[in-house]
Amino acid sequence: MKAICSLPRSRFRGLFFCVLFPLSMTGTLRSQEMPQVTPAEAGLSAEKLAQVKTLVQGAIDNRQTAGAVVLVARKGKIAYFEALGKLNAATGRPMTADAIFRLRSMSKPITTAAALLLLDEGKFKLEDPVSQYLPEWKGLRVHSAKGELVDAKREMTIRDLMRHTSGLGYGMSRNHPIDKIYIDKGIDGPNHTLAEMVTQLGGIPLLDQPGEQFRYSVSTDALARLIEVVSGKPIDQFLQERLFLPLDMKDTGFFVPEEKIGRFTALHQQAKSGELKIIDDPVSSRYRTQRKYLSGGGGLVSTARDFARFCQMLLNQGEWQGKRLLRPETVKEMMSNQLPAGALPMTINGFPLPGMGFGLGGSVRLEAYLSKTDPAGGEFAWSGASSTNFSIAPRAEMIVIILQQVEPQQVFLPMLLQSAIYGSIEK
Repeated sequence: MKAICSLPRSRFRGLFFCVLFPLSMTGTLRSQEMPQVTPAEAGLSAEKLAQVKTLVQGAIDNRQTAGAVVLVARKGKIAYFEALGKLNAATGRPMTADAIFRLRSMSKPITTAAALLLLDEGKFKLEDPVSQYLPEWKGLRVHSAKGELVDAKREMTIRDLMRHTSGLGYGMSRNHPIDKIYIDKGIDGPNHTLAEMVTQLGGIPLLDQPGEQFRYSVSTDALARLIEVVSGKPIDQFLQERLFLPLDMKDTGFFVPEEKIGRFTALHQQAKSGELKIIDDPVSSRYRTQRKYLSGGGGLVSTARDFARFCQMLLNQGEWQGKRLLRPETVKEMMSNQLPAGALPMTINGFPLPGMGFGLGGSVRLEAYLSKTDPAGGEFAWSGASSTNFSIAPRAEMIVIILQQVEPQQVFLPMLLQSAIYGSIEK
């Protein structure tokens, strides 16, 4: 076993901490855990992967982040798994590989996969009207560009919920009158249930015609409510029984139990002074108890280890350690672009993302914009507002998970890390 190592604080008060695990396991662990190998055994360059540590340490030294956990798996085996920096900048507690993170929008592919379990069971079709299961949404009208309310050209479908072409919004600004209503009503706030949210939304016009535009939204929260209606179970119970238990995602859920609080990361924000301040302390965090509002779109917590198991199941076309959870055809649909040509390039908060489409629950890197040998072709990925990021690259048979806890979302470090990691592929 490699030793845990640390280096002294730098003049920027950054703390480096790494955890390396045994490269071979025995007994029951071998069947339960993803096997771990050297980078070379996974066809990766250890020298090039060393850039990961350098890049993360640079961000820590510049106080852009407190710390990170980075996991790289290839062909079903973990080739790189390190914890760097601090779990809590205020206490100086080092980051650990089993640290628990707020997934935020990385919850979306999990909730979408849960709904696809029901699709495979024939409980609904992707083209079914949402109002067939959420009758509160029958006859929704649309706020037109002229500020008038018009009839929807067609009903919103379950596919629309999964690919964010539902016409729903997120209430991210007050620039649009419908967004303002979302904000004023606290649509995705903590004080109501998913059922109550759906009822509230039934009285609010859509921002777009269903199926025409990609608009990031509360669609996945609505999908969580649809799962409850179709399955007859609360979303947390359904996820636990149908995904978390089969995949042994033992640290994933909507809150952090008391016995695990010591592994829960603090959420940071860079102050004007440049220092990292705590904006959600594990000691007083709302994640310590189950909330009334179980956000399928952004409410889960998890670890790199747990999320890697979910990703590997998708990379295995729906199979995990001999057990099939999803049909291969369903996973292919999930990880393929679902947006119509008129909705491309997709945009987030007004920023276009050329070369990017959206599948069912996550983005898809469009093959037409890449060379035939680019390992990122067809990559299925998404990120979260607290600076969490994952990608699944079928062409390279690779999974990359980068977990931080800092807001606003840290986007440049994951971009640099992804480039370094893909660049480490040798064969």
